[in-house]
Order: sequence, then C-alpha cells, then structure tokens
Amino acid sequence: MAEKDTAQLEHELTAAQGVEGFLTSNPEELEHYSASEYLHKLLAEKGLKQSEVIRDSGLDAGYADHIFAGRKNTSRKYLLAIALAMRLTTKETQHLLHYADVGELYVRDPWDSVLWFALEHQMTVMETNLLLHRLSKPPLFDC
Repeated sequence: MAEKDTAQLEHELTAAQGVEGFLTSNPEELEHYSASEYLHKLLAEKGLKQSEVIRDSGLDAGYADHIFAGRKNTSRKYLLAIALAMRLTTKETQHLLHYADVGELYVRDPWDSVLWFALEHQMTVMETNLLLHRLSKPPLFDC
C-alpha cells in the first residue's frame, strides 16, 4: 500500500539522477488500478456492500453492476454518483476519476465545485441533485 504522498514522490523524482532508480525504489507507490479494481478495493476498505452502494447511487442496477465489473466505460457523472453513494473523500474520488480516465474534479469549474462541496459534506445523490437544481446546474442524472 502506498505510504508516500504525491508531494514526496514529486520531490524524489525531481531530485533523482535517473528515472530508472526512482521507478525501482518506488514500485508500490506507482500502482495503477482500473476503475473497477479501485472500486472493489474501496468497497473492501470501507466494509461496504456493492448492492447497497448501487441502491444509494440511484443508478440502474444492471448498468451499475457492469461498472463494478469493469465491463462498461462509464460517464463521469455516474462515477460521481457512485462516489457519493460510497461516501468517498474528494481524494478518493479524484483517484477514481483518474483511474477511469474521465477527468478529475476541477474546483474552478462551477459544476465541479458543487460536486466537490457535496463530497466534502457527505451529501447523498439526491441532496446533490437538489443542490445542483437550486443552483441552476445540470443534475448528475435524472432521478
């Protein structure tokens, strides 16, 4: 499991005489997951049940099962609904979005900043959609 934060790794890489040594000395810090693998890792760490997360996400169960199984490339919005349902931190959510290659949240974007706020305040999908509606922003998806 990774123990160094990103800033530490950046410092080591900047100071490194060669990238080979950096890569050799940090293999556990450079793990890469698929979105599905990362979701399952988080389910285990948090002691969550996939069925409950799917229910709380508001997504179609069949479609969400495919996301967890890695058989669907999914939209960023659906992954954010899952992140809210799992009560992920913003850091965990950023990692999930990165692994899914759908773009991390960017706080200078008004819609993204609402989602960041919702994650930080442990809001549900429904609460988040209501907040987005109140602020005249597009919903995560139509509930």
